[in-house]
Amino acid sequence: MSAEELRLELDELRQLEGLAKRPRIQSLLANEIRNVEAKLAKATAPAPEQQAAASAPARPILNYVTLGSFSWDQDNEKIRIYVFLEGVEQEKVETSFKPMSVDIKFHDVKGKNYRCAIPKLNKEIVPEKCKVVVKPTKVVVTLWKASKGNWLDLYFKEDKFKPSMDKEKDPMSGIMDLMKVNVFSWLTSSSFCDHSVTCMHSHVQNMYEEGDEDMKRTIAKAWSDSRSGKTTDSLSGLR
Repeated sequence: MSAEELRLELDELRQLEGLAKRPRIQSLLANEIRNVEAKLAKATAPAPEQQAAASAPARPILNYVTLGSFSWDQDNEKIRIYVFLEGVEQEKVETSFKPMSVDIKFHDVKGKNYRCAIPKLNKEIVPEKCKVVVKPTKVVVTLWKASKGNWLDLYFKEDKFKPSMDKEKDPMSGIMDLMKVNVFSWLTSSSFCDHSVTCMHSHVQNMYEEGDEDMKRTIAKAWSDSRSGKTTDSLSGLR
């Protein structure tokens, strides 16, 4: 039943209540009036989503000025960042400390919003121990190190000298391939002669005994070809 129909029904019930003389009839009409009033209130009440939207106005999008210039120092346990900004109020500072990042927002500072963020720190920190203290002419951010020691920089930097490893490739395979080519080249080179066997025999024998089947076949074939003068044919398989 629509809200309009409920209103009409309610008006008619109230008219009947005014005409009724007997207490029992008056009581029945009064109960029915209350039931219709409850239905009407439910039919006209706003949906919960509408109430939430009305009570919580949309938060305006804030623009921030990035603070890229600041100073810092450290001891064995802490990092201190000094942001030189006047007019900051402690209750208007919003902080986000994570193990590897820092994001601090300063709201309504002389009509502007500022932000100081380090998306990836040099090393891990302890978020629950970090804090921000506002002073008259600056803001001091204290970061507690997860492990004691000296930081070379605030920002994380990739180690350019660290070799990358292919997880799907056996790291020894490249080394073995290189050893096989070097041994084959030595055995088949023009400088190979009888006195070379005396100085290199032990080394090659160890490589042969400790190598895989492919290594053994390569050494054996190279040795055989070098002694029989088939150097050219043997090298063609590795080109």
